Amino acid sequence: MGSIIMRPNRFIMYVKKDGTTLQCHCPNTGKIGNTPLGGLPCLLSRSHDKKRKTNYTVEAISFDKAKSFVGINQNAVNRYVEYFFKNGFLEKIASNGHSILREQKVGNAKLDFKIGHTYIEVKTPLKFLMLSNHQGQCGDKECLTSYDRLVRHMTELAERLREHENAILLTCFVYNAPMFQVPTPTKKNKIIRDAVQHAARSGVKMWQVNMHIDMYGVKLLKYFEITHLFL
Repeated sequence: MGSIIMRPNRFIMYVKKDGTTLQCHCPNTGKIGNTPLGGLPCLLSRSHDKKRKTNYTVEAISFDKAKSFVGINQNAVNRYVEYFFKNGFLEKIASNGHSILREQKVGNAKLDFKIGHTYIEVKTPLKFLMLSNHQGQCGDKECLTSYDRLVRHMTELAERLREHENAILLTCFVYNAPMFQVPTPTKKNKIIRDAVQHAARSGVKMWQVNMHIDMYGVKLLKYFEITHLFL
C-alpha cells in the first residue's frame, strides 16, 4: 500500500511507498472521481515485465483513509468477470460460464465476452466517485456523458442480434456501490433515454456487479439485474 503524490498525466501516478517515491502506471486514462487524488491511500501491484517502463500499477484508491478501496483497473475488471463466470459465481446472468470466450466480433462491434449465444459487454464507471461519499453518486450531466457512447454501441448491437441470441450490458463496480441511478428525464437526455429503452426492448439485459478489493485480492459481493430501470 502507498500514498498518491500526484497524477501528472493520464498514464502515470507518483506514489510514496515506504518512504520511496515510485513512478507507477495508472490503468485508467479517464477521470477518476471529482476530487484531488493527492494524499489518498492506494493499493499497488508489482510487474516483473522487463519491457515495462514502470514496475508498479495502481490497482485501487481509498477515499476513506484506507477503510475501503475502489478498484480503478478497468482492464483487470474483465479478468475478474471472466473468473467469476468460469467458476459459476454469475450463473444467474449466464450459465455454462466455463465456455466463456473473450473479444467477440459482431458486425462492426467487438464485445468483451460470449457465453453460448449470449454476448456480454463490460462497463466500469469511475467518473462519479466523490471524496465525501464514494458510493457512485452522480448528476445528470456526468451520467449522460459517460453512457452516451455506450448506449449508441449497444443500440447498434441490439439491431444486429438474431432472435436466438442475447446481449448483456454488465456495469461493474469494484466497491460496494448502490443501485445505478438513472438520470432525471430532461429534453437534453431524451435521445439517450430513448436509445437505452430501445436496446432493452430489443433484448439487451442490464446487470450490475459489485466487487470488493483489498490487499489480499478481489471477491464478488453481489449482482442484480437493473434492466427495469431503463424501461
